[in-house]
Order: sequence, then structure tokens, then C-alpha cells
Amino acid sequence: MQMQDKTFLITGAASGLGAATAERLVAGGAQVVLCDLSDKVEALASRLGDTALACRGDVTSGDDMQVVVDKAVAAGGENSGLHGVVHCAGVVGVAKLLDREGNPADLEAYARTVQINLVGTFNVMRLAAAAMVRNSPQGGDGERGVIITTASIAAFDGQVGQAAYSASKAGVVGMTLPLARELSRHGIRVMTIAPGVFETPMMSELPEDAVAALSAAVPFPKRLGKPHEFAMLAEQIIANPMLNGEVIRLDGGIRMQ
Repeated sequence: MQMQDKTFLITGAASGLGAATAERLVAGGAQVVLCDLSDKVEALASRLGDTALACRGDVTSGDDMQVVVDKAVAAGGENSGLHGVVHCAGVVGVAKLLDREGNPADLEAYARTVQINLVGTFNVMRLAAAAMVRNSPQGGDGERGVIITTASIAAFDGQVGQAAYSASKAGVVGMTLPLARELSRHGIRVMTIAPGVFETPMMSELPEDAVAALSAAVPFPKRLGKPHEFAMLAEQIIANPMLNGEVIRLDGGIRMQ
């Protein structure tokens, strides 16, 4: 799919991976609708210019996301229609099943992580796909849209304390192939990126020694990933029609201990 004059919805767009993706897609000639709960999303849209529109929205809310998707469909004017989604919204949940005194983990905290990371992803995908099927087929393949979700290497290499986070991201991985198969008859592709350790606001919450240890654990390049490198892969997925139904690890070769 060509990005020029196409409309893309980016969730979790106020910072980190989402913001970098928004910048790259705008540079490629796309119209972007930026969805986030943070008020920083308006500032980013203003900086990106007339081809960026900011929308506040909770990815777990059907009503919120229907409004956002409707705005995305209308955003392109004559080229109206939602052509792609890069879903980056998510949270990190860290808690052991049992604490040091043997007390069980908080069930509501676990459910919140799964609700945002997994149910929120499904919510965005179902509404975006319903909009994309109304698009006219494009090109020789008849493509109508592309959906890119964000998992994590924790889906495969979850560490102690990551039960909720790993489970939620493994669920995103598990949806990728069946939804790609389902949507193939509509000309809609589904892909997932599983980032490793990246320079994001989530990572900034960790102590410096922990960040240094994670950087040293990456085989090559021996550093944290840059948000623009995630955006590069998102752009390549959009452009390459043979990328479908797959999860791509973007991690410098790291395997978490």
C-alpha cells in the first residue's frame, strides 16, 4: 500500500513508538489521526501540521473508538476512508503471583493490564476493520487496508513479575494469524510487531542500572531500540503487500533471561 494521501489511525500516539510512527507516516505523505488519552497528542498534531488530527480516546471504550474511527474515515476529504492502523497503545503491568509474604497478586491490576493491552487491541481492530471493508479495492491485489498491532518480546520471553503483561501481549500475538486469515477475503492485512527493549516513556520509569543491564543484554546493536526504528518497520509493513499474518520481533537479537 502506498502511504501518499492515505489515512492512518495511530493509537498511543502522544509519545514513544506511536509518535515516531506518526512523524514517519506524515513525512511519507499520509494523513494521520492520532489517538491518545494524554493531552500531549494535541501538541504533536499541531507540530505535524494540517495532515494530522488529534483525538482523545480510550482504546477499551467502544464508544470512544467508534468516534475516533469515524473521524479517521472522514479525515481524508475526497480520499475519505480509513486505510491503515498502527496500534501502539498499551501499559506495563509488573506484579508477582505471590509477594514476599505469600499474599496473592491483585486480581483487578491483572485484569486492567489485560483489558488495555489485549481487549483494547481487539476493540480497535474490530472497529477499524468494519470501516476498511467499505474502502474501494486498491491496486492489482485489491487491498483495502492494513492493521499493525504491537506485542512485545515478553509474549515469548516473559520474566518474573510479567505474568499479566506477557499474557496480554501473547494474546495479541495469538490473534494475528486468525484475524489475518479472516480478513483476507476483504483485502485487509494484519501484522504484529514485537519490540524488544526500546527508548520509550515506559522504559524511563526503570532505574538507570536496570536500563544499562538491558542495553548490555542486546547482542547487536548493544543499545536500546529507537522509536524511529519501530516506525521504519511499520512503514515497510505498510508498503509490502506480502507481509501478512506474521509477528516480527524487533529486538536486536535479545532473548530475555
